[in-house]
Amino acid sequence: MSQVLQHPVGLASHHGVDPLTCVSAASRYRLWCLREHPEPHIYRGNGVPQAGVVLHRKLILPRPPTPDVVALADVLLHALHCLPRFEALSMVQCAVGRGDISSTFLRARLPGNRNGKARAVLDLVRPRADSLLEPIVRVLFEEAGFATECYVQLPGVGEVDFLVEGFLVVEIDGATHFRPADIKKDRRRDNVSVVGNFVVLRYFYDDVVYHPDEMLQQVAAVVARGRNWQP
Repeated sequence: MSQVLQHPVGLASHHGVDPLTCVSAASRYRLWCLREHPEPHIYRGNGVPQAGVVLHRKLILPRPPTPDVVALADVLLHALHCLPRFEALSMVQCAVGRGDISSTFLRARLPGNRNGKARAVLDLVRPRADSLLEPIVRVLFEEAGFATECYVQLPGVGEVDFLVEGFLVVEIDGATHFRPADIKKDRRRDNVSVVGNFVVLRYFYDDVVYHPDEMLQQVAAVVARGRNWQP
C-alpha cells in the first residue's frame, strides 16, 4: 500500500476547474494517505452538488498559484472535518512532522464547539513520526492503557519504534523492510533484543489498519505475562 496516493488533477465543471482538496489533494503535497478514496474531494464555493463528488465549501486561505488545488492549510482543515480520525491524523502528522505547517496554526482556525472533533485529532499530532502507521499505533497503544515510549535506543540494537511497558519492543514494518538485506538486519536486531531480555513483536499495514483489535490483544497478552514469563 503506497503511503502517497495519486489523484486526478482538478475537476472540470461548467464554471471552470474545481480545485482538489482533502484526501484528493494529498498527492500534490506528498501527504500520507491511509486508504484510497475513489470519489474526488473538491472545493466548490457555491455548493452546487454533483454525483460522485465530495464537496467542500469553505476556504481560509487564497488558492496557491496553480488553480487545480487549494492551499495546504485548507487541505488539512478539510481533512480534519471530513475524514475518519486516523486518516486525518495521517495527513496532518505528515505535514507537521516535515515542518510544512504547525498544529498551532491549524488549531487557531478551529474555534468553538463545532470544531471539537477536529481539535481532538490535532491533540494526537506529535513533532515526529517516521511513517504512516506509527502515529496510529502510538494512539492505539496509549488509549489501550499501555505505557508506551517511541523511538527508544536499545544497547546493541539501535532505535526501535516502540517500547511498551519497558520490555516489549514493537516494530512496525513498511515496504522497505521486505528487501532481503533489511530482513536480515531486522532479524539480527530481534535476536539482540531477545538476548537483552526484551520481547519483540512485529506488525504490518494490514495488522494496523484492518486488524487493530487482534494486534492489541496480542500486545496485552504479552504485557500480562511480563518480562520474565516462561512458555
